[in-house]
Amino acid sequence: MRDITGKQITLRTADAVGIIYCSPETLDLISRDELPKGNLFGVAKAAGFIGAKLTPQLLPHCHPVTIDGMDITFEYLQKDIHQELFEEAVFSRTGIVIRGTAKSIGRTGIEMEMLTGVSVAALEIYDMLKPVDKELEIGNVKLLKKTGGKSDRQKYFASAPVCAVLVCSDSTAEGKREDKSGKIIIEMLEGVNARVKHYAIVPDQKHQIQEKIKEWVAEDIHFVFTTGGTGLGPRDNTVAAVTEILERDADGITEAMRTFGQMRTPLAMMSRGVAGSIAQTLIVTLPGSSDGARESLEAILPAVFHARKMMKGGGH
Repeated sequence: MRDITGKQITLRTADAVGIIYCSPETLDLISRDELPKGNLFGVAKAAGFIGAKLTPQLLPHCHPVTIDGMDITFEYLQKDIHQELFEEAVFSRTGIVIRGTAKSIGRTGIEMEMLTGVSVAALEIYDMLKPVDKELEIGNVKLLKKTGGKSDRQKYFASAPVCAVLVCSDSTAEGKREDKSGKIIIEMLEGVNARVKHYAIVPDQKHQIQEKIKEWVAEDIHFVFTTGGTGLGPRDNTVAAVTEILERDADGITEAMRTFGQMRTPLAMMSRGVAGSIAQTLIVTLPGSSDGARESLEAILPAVFHARKMMKGGGH
C-alpha cells in the first residue's frame, strides 16, 4: 500500500452518483410499495453504508478511513432534475438515480468509499427488483466531486509562488558538508508548482542571514524558506536573526510544523523555528536535518502559499 504518512490530515469530501435502469412498470410497483421483497430504499441505503465501510476489504490498495458523515439518497430519473449530471441519451430510459455524499477527516480521500457505497446500493436494488424486472441495468456510476488534499491545491494561489531557499550552516558554507535539506526544500516547492528563484548558502551568522533575507524582501520574493539553525546548539543563530527583523509573527505556521513533526518523533519539540512577514514576504525557518525540513514542509504545503494573498490585503 502507498505510504501516506507524509500527507496532512484534512477534511475530505466526495459526491458520487449512479443509475439503475428499470421499466416504468417497476417504478409503479415501487411507488405503490408492492415489491415482493418489501421496502426498497431503506434496505438499499443500509447496504450502501455497509459497502462503503467495507471498501478497504474489497479494494486491496485502499487505506481504512474514518467515515465521519455519509448520506445516500434515491430519486426517479427526471431530465429537469438530473440534466446536469448525465448526457441526453440517458433520459430516453427510466430508472432510479442514486446519489451519495461523504465526509472524512484524514490523510486520504473518501471517494472510493462513496463510489463503493453507491455501487452496492445499486446492487441491492438490483437484487430486490430482479423478481419483477428482467431488464435491469446498472450504469453511469461516477464521481461528481471531491475536496481535500491535492484537490484543493489551486485554491491557495492563483499563480506560481516565487520562492527563495537559504541554507544557514557554518560547515556547509565552508564546503565541509554537503547541503541536503536545501535541495529537498527546492524539490518539494517545485513539486507543488512553486518557482524557486534563489538558492544561497551562508554561515550561521546573524548579519549575513539578515542581509540575504532583506535583499530578497526588497526584490519582493513571495516566500523565503531557511534551513538550519533552529535547534538549541551554541551556533544555532537563524531563529534569533530572523526574529529580529520580522514585522509580524505567524506562529500558527510553526505550531503546525511542530505538531506534525511531534507525531513522528519527540525530537520535534526541540525546534525553535519561527515564521512571519516582512512587507509582503513570508519567512519560514525550517530545521537543518533532511527529515525535519521535509516533514515541516509536508505540514504546511501548499496552504502556506495563501499567506501571499493575505499580506496583499486579500483577506482569508
